[in-house]
Amino acid sequence: MGLRIMDDIHAPTVSSGPTSQPTANGTSPKQSLRDLIAQKDDLEAELSALSSVLDSHGVNMNTSLTTIDGFPRADIDVAQIRTTRARIIRLKNDHKALMSKLEDAVHEQFATGKQEGLPTNGAMSRTSMNETIASRPAAPVLEPAFAKVNAVVPGSPAEQAGMRAGDRVVKFGSVDCTNHERLSKVAEVVQQNENRPIAVKVLRVASAVSASQAQDLRLTPRRNWGGRGLLGCHLVPV
Repeated sequence: MGLRIMDDIHAPTVSSGPTSQPTANGTSPKQSLRDLIAQKDDLEAELSALSSVLDSHGVNMNTSLTTIDGFPRADIDVAQIRTTRARIIRLKNDHKALMSKLEDAVHEQFATGKQEGLPTNGAMSRTSMNETIASRPAAPVLEPAFAKVNAVVPGSPAEQAGMRAGDRVVKFGSVDCTNHERLSKVAEVVQQNENRPIAVKVLRVASAVSASQAQDLRLTPRRNWGGRGLLGCHLVPV
């Protein structure tokens, strides 16, 4: 019999504050504005990648990882999700501390007349310098999935479209996480588009440690392909 666990399994405990370590003499070396901006971009890119890992499981930072009886859910990788959440919390703390450093660095650059890593403009105000940093594009955040592909039949329309078992569906024609109604709308789209291609977007994880990658597919429902149904795949809600 499985071991019952605490209800707060989905809320890992981590220390607050930045995870970077000071130098041997107890002080951190002063960093240039360019270096701080590069660190900000790297942090935001990693946060986006980690968010896509959660999306691939159909969970967020607050989704319960236990059943109603208090046991770990069997349909998701609880250990990976807890590790990912803990890392996200640490990186968000790092990001908050880094933004404070960036603000100080911008003020110092403005005061000394140096604008390293920013457009050279003697009339540029302190506010516009802050806005320049804040407006730098962050890595895109992937849409949440609403269904998982449990199985794909060889030779089926789903396989020919490139769909794989384990894929997480984020878009199926006009259907997404906001309107799928426990996948009933997916069935409607399939019936309405027999022998016509449907645009499908899925999230695919190459390995347990890699982030999800979005894949755009063209799936054409059809009969007489040698198996049951119009797709040849099994979808379950997440």
